[in-house]
Amino acid sequence: MTRSPLNGWAVYPSRNPNARLRLFCFPYAGGGATIFSTWPRALPPEVEVVAVQPPGREARIAEPPYGDLAQLVEAMHPQLLPHLDRPFAFYGHSNGGLMAFELARTLRRTGGPMPRHLFVGGRPAPQLQLEEEMIHALPHDEFLAALRRFAGTPEEILQNAEIMELIEPVVRADFSLGETYRWVPEPPLDLPISAYGGERDEEVTPEQVEAWREQTTRDFNFRMFPGDHFFINGDRALVLQEITRELRALLASPAPAGAHAR
Repeated sequence: MTRSPLNGWAVYPSRNPNARLRLFCFPYAGGGATIFSTWPRALPPEVEVVAVQPPGREARIAEPPYGDLAQLVEAMHPQLLPHLDRPFAFYGHSNGGLMAFELARTLRRTGGPMPRHLFVGGRPAPQLQLEEEMIHALPHDEFLAALRRFAGTPEEILQNAEIMELIEPVVRADFSLGETYRWVPEPPLDLPISAYGGERDEEVTPEQVEAWREQTTRDFNFRMFPGDHFFINGDRALVLQEITRELRALLASPAPAGAHAR
């Protein structure tokens, strides 16, 4: 994976200088850029994957993580802006869906380039009022039990006290991003949205995912996959097939007025 020479926020699993579109991928809580390391091999050759790496993740483990989504997006925006120099789309999973959505709204407010498409997976629509358990504030043992329920952290990691001492503050901050998020109403985005869910996801219901429909004035695609909350791992091939289908349609369509051209 190639880290951008500009900053540590953008990681390119495979450079593709001739790409016609970049797909920026935002990770779920506890995840980092390596989640998306194999994606370039499955997506159209015209697409270049950019994995977003917030502070506190993987190679940036020594940097303090953000626990407030608004502050994270404020810091992320100027760092990713130099990479938005050609047509692009966003994919965000779970909390990453909120990151992608709020970054798109920030770009709109600041008159920046806009994504051609927003993909979100495993995250309730932002306007919904959720009765969420504050996992990020739980005592240590209860926090570990909550991580086991999500089934996103390998058991060997959970049982390794030294590793957990290192990553627990980061994972807590990641959970805080979603659990302390406060919805601020704005008009729907003028771009297509695709919202994906997992049929065995015990945390997010299909209705909560489908409610993303309210956030777009354009086409909306709702799709459920067989897996749990982390269906982008368990159902990776199916997810990438669906994203590929949508990106091919996007690449075949005329760019909207004002979009980047190469």
